[in-house]
Amino acid sequence: ENGAGEAGPLVALTVSSAAKECFLRNHHFGTFTMRSNHDMGGLTAGRIVPREHTYEPWEKRVDALMMLLSHRDRQLLKVDELRRNIETLGPDAYDRMSYYERWMHAICQTLIQRGVINLDELGRRMEEVKARGALPDEGK
Repeated sequence: ENGAGEAGPLVALTVSSAAKECFLRNHHFGTFTMRSNHDMGGLTAGRIVPREHTYEPWEKRVDALMMLLSHRDRQLLKVDELRRNIETLGPDAYDRMSYYERWMHAICQTLIQRGVINLDELGRRMEEVKARGALPDEGK
């Protein structure tokens, strides 16, 4: 209705099958919401071939950092915060970043949001690391 008791205009919408995959049906309310870029559940995809691989030293550090920050004695990071900060990445950034790059982004965002560090401090520290040059090979 348009507020005056009259039926409002109907809008016809043609949606391609690919575009339909971008929408999720909300079964409770009968509405549709847009999928986030990270949400691939139920989409057509290629075969996943499990394989073992060697982790880079920086990937191990990111994992260790996440474990230390999320430890129950510190609680500087919760899984929900990590997930939210990964899921809010734009499609280009999400697709461009590796798994552990997304984690590092989410860790930084969470620490900034909680006031543990600020953007200026993070920038300064990154410049310090950059000025020192490449990190040791660590036995690769």
